[in-house]
Amino acid sequence: MCGIAGFLDGRARSSPADMRDIAQQMGRSLRHRGPDSAGVWFDEYSGIALAHRRLAIIDVSEAGNQPMASADGRFVISFNGEIYNHLSIRRALDECARAPKWRGNSDTETILAAFSAWGVAETMPQLRGMFAFALWDRERRCLYLARDRVGEKPIYYGWLGTVFLFGSELKALRCHPAWTGEIDRGALTLYMRHGYVPAPHSIYASVQKLLPGTLLRLERGLTDPTIEAYWTLRDTIADATREPFRGSATDAVEGLHKVLSESVAEQMVADVPLGAFLSGGIDSSTIVALMQAQSGHRVRTFTIGFHEKRFDEAAHAKAVARHLGTDHTELYVRPEEAIDAIGLMPQLYDEPFGDSSQLPTFLLARLTARNVTVALSGDGGDELFAGYRSYEQGQALLRNVESVPSPLRGAVRTGVGALSPHTWDMLLRPLKAFASGGKLNAATGDKLHKWGVFLSLDRAEIFRHLVSHCLNPSVLVRGGSEPPTAFTDPARQYRSGDFLDFMMALDLVSYLPDDILVKVDRAAMGVSLETRVPLLDPRVIRYAWSLPRDLKVRSGKTKWVLRQVLDRYVPSTLIDRPKKGFGVPIEEWLRGALRDWAESLLDDALIRKQDLLEARYVAETWGNYLAGDNDMTLQVWNMLMFQAWSQESGSVGKIESLALQDT
Repeated sequence: MCGIAGFLDGRARSSPADMRDIAQQMGRSLRHRGPDSAGVWFDEYSGIALAHRRLAIIDVSEAGNQPMASADGRFVISFNGEIYNHLSIRRALDECARAPKWRGNSDTETILAAFSAWGVAETMPQLRGMFAFALWDRERRCLYLARDRVGEKPIYYGWLGTVFLFGSELKALRCHPAWTGEIDRGALTLYMRHGYVPAPHSIYASVQKLLPGTLLRLERGLTDPTIEAYWTLRDTIADATREPFRGSATDAVEGLHKVLSESVAEQMVADVPLGAFLSGGIDSSTIVALMQAQSGHRVRTFTIGFHEKRFDEAAHAKAVARHLGTDHTELYVRPEEAIDAIGLMPQLYDEPFGDSSQLPTFLLARLTARNVTVALSGDGGDELFAGYRSYEQGQALLRNVESVPSPLRGAVRTGVGALSPHTWDMLLRPLKAFASGGKLNAATGDKLHKWGVFLSLDRAEIFRHLVSHCLNPSVLVRGGSEPPTAFTDPARQYRSGDFLDFMMALDLVSYLPDDILVKVDRAAMGVSLETRVPLLDPRVIRYAWSLPRDLKVRSGKTKWVLRQVLDRYVPSTLIDRPKKGFGVPIEEWLRGALRDWAESLLDDALIRKQDLLEARYVAETWGNYLAGDNDMTLQVWNMLMFQAWSQESGSVGKIESLALQDT
């Protein structure tokens, strides 16, 4: 796992010394992603420079250092990630007599040899792993950028004047003298809706994120890169559904056990200490169980706990660890420790990011990094096996909408909207009092209005509304309108007749790469920890999509087939419990210990000076929240994390050795 950065100067006017210095600064800003070694390569004639920071995992010798040139000298690469099947690629090269004289054992050397032998586009579908890379073809004077299938590893890029910049994080791009940081108001509007900035957008108008599963090519002298997909979820689903699984439920469990065991075994290969995150839930417990079953020693597992019972799962994780016999480490975090970590988030995430589980994720990564260099995680299980509550809610909403005959929906919506929520509450008060035994729910009118809105939405819009943090973010962002995303672009959606499949597929190309995987990557790499996600192996993804729905949700239980795999190792009594998020008590903090911090960031004069958010809306939202409206929590937290980011976005290089900080 590493950090990559670089630039292609369209005019090639920089001196060799300047190119070296700029590339070194860009690489230095990513030291947290790779503290073991640093390298720079440049060609002043072509105007190309590559920087690399290395976290040595496979072949920790100097033979694995980067930027690395291919044996024939044609290609130079700065590579971030792991190719889990690189040894089989090496064997294929050896068997067809296309292999060079190997200098070391790194996967970076392997893929360079494959590019030389087979070509870049032809090699990409063969790579199984998590990665992002920048590759310079010296013969064609062509730059390639690529990202793994699901989006575990990040890469940003964009033209700043005549300079094309790229890097693992935005802080590297900000080091270049050509940098200008104009906020993209459309991206900011999307952030206020989702709590993250969806790809391909970034918070800056001139910079984009490369979409997962794509290869970018930019030839010297051209201004418009070409971007092609070498893998898509839609094609994978189509392939899986053309040849669906047709065996018994027992066969399905055995098949998942086999393919997931293979993925775990591949991802346990490392030349440095390795462990796993363990929450005690289904996904992480399954990964740890399969690790322990294939390990000759006790697997190291890690969890953090909170003294607030409704957020604490440490006891469950400890029970699973004891049953499996792992070498378990837990740390109970005091509220003030978690609150102190909030100040690190803007620099750590480098872009506005509103998922508050970033805090416990960072604290867990920091604990883990003190003991191992690689950690496996259980992310991806909810998206593949229907684990999220939002899927059940979405299906219930759709049933309610479809219960109203299509010709009547417009009239019903108009009728509901004709009266205010308050008026509906007053009119329905006698009925509500009777139905609830005198216990009144003041939100009935508001719920009616929301239901009326849903009557005019299609399936994609229903799901977008369901998962939105703010239903109308354009009223919050001055001059903001929402550009296209996976939620609004049919080309990025899997148009299934089954709404559950539609929602899972949409999460796999939006929420998973843009929120979950961003959260884990930045938290872990901020403390120089590599994370691996066995559930996102392409073989596992294809297998999951080949299974019928009733093997994912059965008798009211989600992730049924995955639970059956886990049942082989862990009693269900240790696992079966209501699903918890990986969260912290934000509501209590914002009305208590964090209130002064929040009010300083939401100060009316500051908001008006920035001229990005509507000051009146911000004040109204904060006031309602303080008055007890917890429905505003996500909106408030998103505003605060944007404001905190905006205060820090001009600085770089502050993240050094977070792994060594005392808790």
